[in-house]
Amino acid sequence: MSDQKSNFFDSQVLGHPAGLFVLFFTEMWERFSFYGMRVLLVNFLTMAVIGYNPGWEWSTENATALFGTYAGLLYLTPILGGIIADKLIGYRWAVVLGALIMTLGHASMALETEFSLYLGLALLVIGTGFFKPTMTSIISEMYKDTPKKKDGAYTIFYMGVNAGAFFGMMLCGYLAEKIGWSYGFGLAGVFMLLGTLQFWLSKPLFGNIGEVPSKIEAVKSDEVKDVEDSTEESAKANPFTMLDKVLIGITSVIGLLYLLNDPISKIAEINMFNFKVGSLAGEYFSILVGLGLFLFLVISRIVRYDRITRDRMIAFVIFAFFTVFFWLSFEQGATSLVLFARDSVDRVMTGNAATVYNVVNTLLTIIPLLFITWVLVLLWKKTYKTIPGSNIVLAVCFAGMWGVVGWMLNRDFNTVSYDVSYSAVQSPIMDKKTGTQKTNEEGDLLFTYTPITEGTEVPEGATVVPQVTSIGEPLELDVDSEISLITMNNEGTVYGYLNEEGVERARENGVKHSRDNGVIKATVLKVKDNEVTITVSWFSILNSFFIIAFASIFSKWWESKYNPSATGKYALGLIIMAIGFGLLAYGSYGVQAGVKVSMVWLVFAYLFHTLGELCISPVGLSYVSKLVPGRMIAFMFGMWYLAIAIGNKLAAVVGGQIEAITEEYSLSVFFLIFTIVPAVAGLLILVLSPVMKKFMHGVK
Repeated sequence: MSDQKSNFFDSQVLGHPAGLFVLFFTEMWERFSFYGMRVLLVNFLTMAVIGYNPGWEWSTENATALFGTYAGLLYLTPILGGIIADKLIGYRWAVVLGALIMTLGHASMALETEFSLYLGLALLVIGTGFFKPTMTSIISEMYKDTPKKKDGAYTIFYMGVNAGAFFGMMLCGYLAEKIGWSYGFGLAGVFMLLGTLQFWLSKPLFGNIGEVPSKIEAVKSDEVKDVEDSTEESAKANPFTMLDKVLIGITSVIGLLYLLNDPISKIAEINMFNFKVGSLAGEYFSILVGLGLFLFLVISRIVRYDRITRDRMIAFVIFAFFTVFFWLSFEQGATSLVLFARDSVDRVMTGNAATVYNVVNTLLTIIPLLFITWVLVLLWKKTYKTIPGSNIVLAVCFAGMWGVVGWMLNRDFNTVSYDVSYSAVQSPIMDKKTGTQKTNEEGDLLFTYTPITEGTEVPEGATVVPQVTSIGEPLELDVDSEISLITMNNEGTVYGYLNEEGVERARENGVKHSRDNGVIKATVLKVKDNEVTITVSWFSILNSFFIIAFASIFSKWWESKYNPSATGKYALGLIIMAIGFGLLAYGSYGVQAGVKVSMVWLVFAYLFHTLGELCISPVGLSYVSKLVPGRMIAFMFGMWYLAIAIGNKLAAVVGGQIEAITEEYSLSVFFLIFTIVPAVAGLLILVLSPVMKKFMHGVK
């Protein structure tokens, strides 16, 4: 093993073993596929059935219920997957198995049937359970003899995570929104499959690292034995009793049933908690029982330790509690902020603004892709003779990505804006209370304008008037030419061009759903300047971009004498998060229905959300090993992931109310919820700082 390890470290790229960059690219493609699908799901489910890119027109509540359960399970299955990898199949097989299962999940979702959607999500959850905990375990095993280089290795690996997320959301989102959902889901699956293949073909580079446990039992380091010895001592001091195990089982079952029941009861109207205890619904009663039993389990185990250990574990539990509030707000990025970007943000840019966007987007895309391609070239030079197959697959991946990027940028640069005219039925907007027609602030009468489609029967005596709208397409249209349009968003305020094939698809879609097909006849009036409609998914890439841009600055801050305490970081993270939502609340204040909010507010919101994340991320799991005794580490890891899962589920549940809250109050009020809650949580943990410091007993 030592010789293998020596050879392994002889092949270096940028001062680290070449194998690290194989893991870098493997994780990059996995994150590409994960985030590529994640940014599409709620948008796809809630998009109108009739339109430029038809979705399923689910209610926001149903779509977010399904997404929340999916997101919650993603943080729970890795607990089981990690155990299976540790005890049975080894890390390398776990990565391959998990990646293959996820590939099948993406392929299933690309079919766009209800069964294939549920099957695809289930496969993604199972596959992630094997994949997620094993990559970092392989890195840890690689560097166990060189711990000083481990921080740098994780930093490089983390860049792979964000690079994958960045390009996945950008490219899968672009294909899905411009061509069709199945293309976006499919692209995620293609790169997941190729990423799996390149990892498998790199096997000669790793020797015994990540092998099946029985094969590496004889080469355990003294460090591992020491950990096991300490764990055994902790086990004797505080063993898991039969009651502990029963409580773990009961609370796990209740939690799993709730996660499954929430979307099932809403979508299929099958309620597994169809009972009441007094006036309390069975679902809420079960949650309270499960929470009570879990708290009893945690408290009963903690009190069995000595005072210092007990205090430190209490501190960790408090951190986990506040983690829920962070993810409750942060994960709006996958639900309500996607819908906000789609329906309420002005995403159309023309003229000079479109040119500036195209230039910025090109630099934003090409520069990081050039850098990662350069890393690929370095890896190729070092390892081509050792793992030629893996390098060829990686080269194919990058050729494909460069191709998609080139097509995307070329399409945006060549998109032209046209003014087009269509006929619409004019109807007065009536005040229900007074029975009179509404007016604006200037006293002008207000009307609605309903486009006349192929299936519209115009009532006798109706007022038909011409309406002018702007469309942006990467093609040449002649003035006075007759074209077909269809709505591109749920509000019917943005329109897109349909070619003959698109018109036929729209007609078939109308027949399929027994609805008006939405096809509008129009005439080209004027050729204008270039135009770009920014995709909904583009805003989601800002999180990854800001992480890459600011991570090194925060890292230097944490290493300086001004490094805040753990509670200080938590307070900063929560309060900065609140500022981001406060900007959205301010930017959308007083905005009337149908009026779009400037995209600047959403860009700044993602900036502050990312800065908040960078404050929270160093605290998290690093404190498991610092505050928790050996016997409880696995349990507390599970508890930490449980807190994130709860935060994700709550984020989806509350985010699903964006339409209801906006209709009842306003969009600004909705964002104020996520301004006030994390701000209060941040101030509260700041107040608790002296207590937390005392509980941590010198741990920094």
